[in-house]
Amino acid sequence: MTPDELKNQLPQSAFAFRGYNVTNLGRSHELLNHARYGPIVEEYLTRASEVCAEITKRKVDLVSRVRRKRETTLRSYADAIAMVVAMEIAQLKLLEECFGIVFKSAKLTYGYSLGEITALIAAGTLDMIEALKIPLSLARDSVTLASDVTLGVLFSRGPVLSLDSVKRECLLVNHEGKGVIGISTILSPNSVLLLGQADTLDRFKKRIDDVSPNRLYLRKNDNRWPPLHTPIAWEKNIPNRAAVLMHTMKGGFSAPEIPVFSLVTGQCSYNDINTREILHHWTDHPQRLWEAVYETLSQGIQTVIHVGPQPNLIPATFTRLRDNVEAQTRGSIRMRALSVAVSRPWLKALLPERAALLRSLNLQQINLEDWLLENEPTTAS
Repeated sequence: MTPDELKNQLPQSAFAFRGYNVTNLGRSHELLNHARYGPIVEEYLTRASEVCAEITKRKVDLVSRVRRKRETTLRSYADAIAMVVAMEIAQLKLLEECFGIVFKSAKLTYGYSLGEITALIAAGTLDMIEALKIPLSLARDSVTLASDVTLGVLFSRGPVLSLDSVKRECLLVNHEGKGVIGISTILSPNSVLLLGQADTLDRFKKRIDDVSPNRLYLRKNDNRWPPLHTPIAWEKNIPNRAAVLMHTMKGGFSAPEIPVFSLVTGQCSYNDINTREILHHWTDHPQRLWEAVYETLSQGIQTVIHVGPQPNLIPATFTRLRDNVEAQTRGSIRMRALSVAVSRPWLKALLPERAALLRSLNLQQINLEDWLLENEPTTAS
């Protein structure tokens, strides 16, 4: 898509911001080393370095990290927070200054996990430096909690998952007093992300196998994850400490200048007085990603622009939905894919009621860092 095409498409577009991941550099070093883009990228990385150093009480040089392509690890979680947010805001600044494409002209925006904070910064509700201070202040304890936390993807190849059943079995595992488990993200009607301490994922799977009439699958991830968006965060009082820090945070008293769909509430909930309240819940409430996906399609949005270094979760979710819808509808139309229909009863049940899902077939997705590097501005831009 050319710059002019993207500018014209903006009123029917949504911006989606990525969150923390095990890899956080993406193509940031290419943007930093670019003759036209570099100074803007360096400015934001420098500002983020300064606040990160202030909060963590150590030297932080994100410019050097990016230039040398030094990937973050869980031990450098604070650096990752600052770097991801800085690069997301920098990418939007490049889009505006080099191409005249203004983020706030889009129809909708949202962000996964840390990305929701960036969306609020970009929408004019929060100041970048002030907003960064909150997660950075709690980063050390988040890492401590991550030491025995495992991520798992729970999914059904049959009907829609019963979230109430999943929550109930999580509560019963927690009741045993040998670790805490919780839903961290609702990916789709048939899949959720779970975060659990110690062997809670295994004990949860055994319990749900015993009570579920349909076979469920649990795929575990080998990496360690800060257990935000789950009750595990209660153990270090992270939600209430975040709320206390936000009492004196500057800003947060104006409604977003573009609708921000919250993955905490599953709605465009932000106004001029509730930002602190929602971000308090952000720390321990599950991320309602599926509701953001459906909202995108129901609003007739034609293009999703993915912001941040190497975005993966949200693009993958849209791509997986498109592939499933394509297979489901092809099977229905040609009457030759009964096995496909049987394998996706969750989708078959939703399609008649949620025809907006069919729009996933024509949705365009743009990875902004790739687009910026593929559309290098001329001197006249």
